[in-house]
Amino acid sequence: MLTVDNLDVWFGQAPQRVDAVKGVSFAVAQGESFGLVGESGSGKSTILRAITGLAPTWSGRVTIEGEALSGGKRSRSFYKTVQMVFQDPYASLHPRHSVDGVLSETLHLQGEKNVDKRINELLEAVGLGQGFRFRYPHQLSGGQRQRVAIARALAAKPRLLLLDEPTSALDVSVQAEILNLLGDLRREHGLTFVMVSHDLAVVSHMCDRLAVMRGGELVEVMDAATLRSGSAQSDYARNLIRASMGYARA
Repeated sequence: MLTVDNLDVWFGQAPQRVDAVKGVSFAVAQGESFGLVGESGSGKSTILRAITGLAPTWSGRVTIEGEALSGGKRSRSFYKTVQMVFQDPYASLHPRHSVDGVLSETLHLQGEKNVDKRINELLEAVGLGQGFRFRYPHQLSGGQRQRVAIARALAAKPRLLLLDEPTSALDVSVQAEILNLLGDLRREHGLTFVMVSHDLAVVSHMCDRLAVMRGGELVEVMDAATLRSGSAQSDYARNLIRASMGYARA
């Protein structure tokens, strides 16, 4: 589904240029859930932004289902295949647009003919129902806003979802609800996930494999079983796993 080969992403020009991603390569199979983990500033989210065209200054090779991407522009067909769910659901939803307006706009852009029926289907799919259709973001909880953001992403019937810390802005109890929803949607629709997270417990639960990032570079790729056992190959990955477990009490 997704191949990233020798990806470099940078911001600005020399001498102020910042190299955010350096020579990163990985592949994600159809139907797989793949995690990107690492400390803040390690380049995780920047990779997703390069894929979607939000970080246009990059080099290397990125392919979606074998089709190579270039520059910062993305075709309409790209957005029918790839959608992104952002970290902050309040910031990603227009405060003056109702749920109906958010979903209607997306569906019209995708050429959907039966918009009314499709909106109701999307709301049911994310566990909201028709009663939320004409509410505004400020009338929704954080978890409900993220459900709307997921519904908007699903409107295009994508095959690849890029998830940028999709639960980190939510309360712990709500995080579990959203993660379970995403897991159900993945199984029901045969979706492929690439999930950025700093929470290794979330990645262990949601992902088949993961890549550990540090300073813009890929340190190690491992499967979820290796993550759970703490038997990573690199010192950095082992320390990251150990730190995520907290301090052992004497």
